[in-house]
Amino acid sequence: MDILSGLIGGFGVILTPANLYYCFLGSLVGTLIGVLPGIGPLATLSLLLPFTFNLPAVSAIVMLAAIFYGAMYGGSTTSILVNIPGEAASVITCLDGYQMARQGKAGRALGIAALGSFFAGTLSTAALTLFSPVLVAFALRFGPPEYFALMALGFVITLFMVAGSTLKAVVVLALGVFFSTIGLDIVTGKERFTFGLIEISGGFELVAVIMGLFGVSEILLNMEKMAKGEFFKKRLGSLLPTRADWRASGGPILRGSLLGFGLGVLPGGGPTTASFFSYAVERRVSKEPQRFGAGAIEGVAGPEAANNAAVGGSLIPLLSLGLPSNAVTALLLGALIIQGVQPGPMLMTQRPDIYWGVIASLYVGNVMLLVLNLPLVGLWVQLLKLPYWILFPNILLLAVVGTYSAGHSFFDVWVMIAFGMVGYALRKLDYEPAPFVLALVLGPQLEQALRQSLIMSEGSVSIFFTRPLTAVLLVLAAALVALLIVGVWSRRGLSRRLTQALKESSR
Repeated sequence: MDILSGLIGGFGVILTPANLYYCFLGSLVGTLIGVLPGIGPLATLSLLLPFTFNLPAVSAIVMLAAIFYGAMYGGSTTSILVNIPGEAASVITCLDGYQMARQGKAGRALGIAALGSFFAGTLSTAALTLFSPVLVAFALRFGPPEYFALMALGFVITLFMVAGSTLKAVVVLALGVFFSTIGLDIVTGKERFTFGLIEISGGFELVAVIMGLFGVSEILLNMEKMAKGEFFKKRLGSLLPTRADWRASGGPILRGSLLGFGLGVLPGGGPTTASFFSYAVERRVSKEPQRFGAGAIEGVAGPEAANNAAVGGSLIPLLSLGLPSNAVTALLLGALIIQGVQPGPMLMTQRPDIYWGVIASLYVGNVMLLVLNLPLVGLWVQLLKLPYWILFPNILLLAVVGTYSAGHSFFDVWVMIAFGMVGYALRKLDYEPAPFVLALVLGPQLEQALRQSLIMSEGSVSIFFTRPLTAVLLVLAAALVALLIVGVWSRRGLSRRLTQALKESSR
């Protein structure tokens, strides 16, 4: 009954003119970002973050979340029509979606993508509604030692987010922890690593860092390699799938929804991983796997359902524990903190308007996105003709204006530019910047929980092992570290064996 009353209260929050407007605006912008290749939700959220500062916290988070799941909807449009993924989670949709378009079935592919996304998004939101409060009730037992263990687990989980080298992720994470210590000591009030600069005595402005690492670096990378593709010129045809399409797609949509939600909850899962897993599953269970890659509608329905369901799953650890499971939810975590809201187990009791308002907005946003993605396909097609040399300079201008407006400081603009260059260099060298932001956000909380715990125990570390829940969380973190080490050794061993085999074959 508590869940039902909370959800009714959430609809009361979201069904106001102002919040409906921001939910619609976020859905519209998210769809637009998904349609335009080369930008993506991560860069967009970082660029638009400063423009939410003067909004109420509920409106700001609702709009940012709508941009996240809206991009999942819009990304399929370019994948199907021009064989260019609008964002990473729609890469796999290119394989069969574009082939369907070439066969004159573009409308049916777009239709099943939108309707499957709607079903999956609604199903994952229902699961979020049911499971998230259960996790919150468990987490309310936490004190400073438990929070320290949870933050430590969060840092380890961060390492699972990266697709590349774990060692590089550790380096970036360590840099983030170091930068999080710059400013005033939380206990003594003394300056640390400021070198006399008053501007950073309070630490680096999170908005400037985020916009630089993700927004500016994304622009630089895309200016380096302009996205190009053959524009789709055939008729779209009917947007309503046939009965045969529904028979073929029903199973993939359901499997994709369940798989996407489960992977969204797990660290490092997220929409991209979910869509690839879904495609692999559908090809495996199909009686005619040779059809995949040649225009199989199951190859569109399953992955598109999975990437949308993953959004709802990824919000469970964020809203319940204050732990992001991927880079985009890390940005949402930063947005909550900037708004003065502490995500975690107390969010549901201290700010039920935000907690239940965000969940209710997912139901409303899914309906809005269905309306936006089917009737307005023609408009999105026209937007694909927008030249990138016009688009990117305007985005950069918005980044500068947004950063300056956050703190009315030119120093923050220079910080954004500097971190933009750092982010560009990191990504060119295959270092993912997401762990840096997570460490910058979670670092102060980790330090505060650690020092509070040591004050409680008069300096004894035994407090972390005598409290059962703390010990369990630390053991889990240690087990994940061991799993990472084993994985790294296994990959290195496999690499050595492959290298040796190539040398022997060349002789």
